[in-house]
Amino acid sequence: MLERLQKYLSECGIASRRASENLIKDGYISVNGATIVDMGFKVDADKDLVRYKGKIVTKQTEMVYIMLNKPKGYITTMHEQYKRPSVADLTEGIKERIYPVGRLDFDSRGLLLMTNDGEVTYNLTHPGHMVNKKYIVKVKGLLDEAAIGKLRHGILIDGRMTYPAAVEPIKKDESSTTLEFTIHEGRNRQIRKMIQSVGGAVTDLKRISIGKLSLGQLPEGKWRHLDPDEIQYLKKL
Repeated sequence: MLERLQKYLSECGIASRRASENLIKDGYISVNGATIVDMGFKVDADKDLVRYKGKIVTKQTEMVYIMLNKPKGYITTMHEQYKRPSVADLTEGIKERIYPVGRLDFDSRGLLLMTNDGEVTYNLTHPGHMVNKKYIVKVKGLLDEAAIGKLRHGILIDGRMTYPAAVEPIKKDESSTTLEFTIHEGRNRQIRKMIQSVGGAVTDLKRISIGKLSLGQLPEGKWRHLDPDEIQYLKKL
């Protein structure tokens, strides 16, 4: 059966479908000896020989789904050129090749899903599926109701308006405001930029849920396998 090359690569555990498109564009993928850069190229898993950087890739039969409580100071990629601490360092006990679902920046912490299931990754990260992500955000300074109202209605960042967000203050003291912040987008450093646009500065950002999946009491720096009900939920998105 024919399927798009980037979909096949994601099912082989090479990278997410979106990241696989970058690998194709950069010339890392060959099919039957020919380098492929066409995003619409299709392969037949039963007939075609696909290689990534010269190594044959095949579909993984064992699908793995884990939840990691990412600490600050780790990048959300499996490998990178500057040798900074990576979430790969926290999941070394997993023999299958897995990759993060979406991003959680270097200075942020909390719930990060990781899997080798390309379809689940695609469904969770595709903007059209609108999967809510909830954060606890500590902001330096006091945000008044006008500022919080702007966050709720959408902010212009990087030339585009954000979608409306659910923002509720849950704690205030003399020097900070703590917010519960729910969005379904995944733009780069989105919450930090939104807060900055209304005059605040994020001092701590922790993701506590993705859709119906909650971080719960999972210790920071640790991971666990998702249970069958959680996996079934992800597959139905």
